[in-house]
Amino acid sequence: MFDASMQNTHSTERESPCVPPGRELASEPMKPVLIVLHQERSTAGRIGRLLESRGHRLDIRRPRFGDPLPKTLRGHAGSIIFGGPMSANDPDDYIRREIDWIGVPLREGKPFLGVCLGAQMLARHLGERVFTEREGRAEIGYYPIEPTEAGRALCDAPFPERVYQWHREGFDPPCGATVLARGVDFPTQAILLGHNAVGLQFHPEVTYAMMCRWTTRAVDRMAAPGAQPGPAHLEGWYRYDPSIDRWIEAFLDRWLAPDAAAPRESAAFAPRGASQAVDCEARATG
Repeated sequence: MFDASMQNTHSTERESPCVPPGRELASEPMKPVLIVLHQERSTAGRIGRLLESRGHRLDIRRPRFGDPLPKTLRGHAGSIIFGGPMSANDPDDYIRREIDWIGVPLREGKPFLGVCLGAQMLARHLGERVFTEREGRAEIGYYPIEPTEAGRALCDAPFPERVYQWHREGFDPPCGATVLARGVDFPTQAILLGHNAVGLQFHPEVTYAMMCRWTTRAVDRMAAPGAQPGPAHLEGWYRYDPSIDRWIEAFLDRWLAPDAAAPRESAAFAPRGASQAVDCEARATG
């Protein structure tokens, strides 16, 4: 769960859309992507820029401040719930409304992406727990994760094996979900539910500017057990971000394929066999 209060809007993160080499915009406007943020100055970071570069408008909503969420996503290409300093266990009405609303993209089969808090909300919607690590450890900085076979097959770029984290809570994988990546202190790092509902515990949206703000405005967070010091974050950016950048670009293309101008078949975004999905009966009896 990262502290989105440390974000603000900068012109460098709101660039005009450009078309990547080899990609042509569709003759008809692309559908917008619903973006759910939790702080007044939060942004969608790199993910927002990449969506705009692909021709998608960002329909930004902040339910915490009274913005309504749509009753249907028929007019949207997909939806993303980002992180924030709050918990999916908090009793606030807007937290419950967001968790309940996740049923809309799931029922309609529209692409859904939960990032950190958003992934934890997905788990809560499906009846799973969101919890703190038993020794109070946090993941703040770059941490290794282990992609599963399903995670490696998710898109055309290799699943990153070291990712940027900013959270002190984790979640259990929902019944029937496919685990895409695992970690040590927080075992569930990425899940796929059905065709195109994805939860990521880590933060592929973070830009270098965002990281600089987080590490300077939240120095106290880096005193938590397990957290890494600020200089390690910035050093890690140069070492690990290129693979994250390649992966999130390929992931977004595949995730939005049903609404893309030229969709293609995706074996990865299809229901997995029982052997790859979380078996709740076995978990309950074990």
